[in-house]
Amino acid sequence: MAQLGEVFVCPLCGNEVTVTKAGGNPEVHCCGQAMKKKEQ
Repeated sequence: MAQLGEVFVCPLCGNEVTVTKAGGNPEVHCCGQAMKKKEQ
């Protein structure tokens, strides 16, 4: 599950998402595939 404050990036388009509310979905998706957690 994505945790509050984590940042994810799409390996295809470079879109970045910051988690503002933790939810039940274990993966964040963009461009039809799972986004990767950004190393900080």
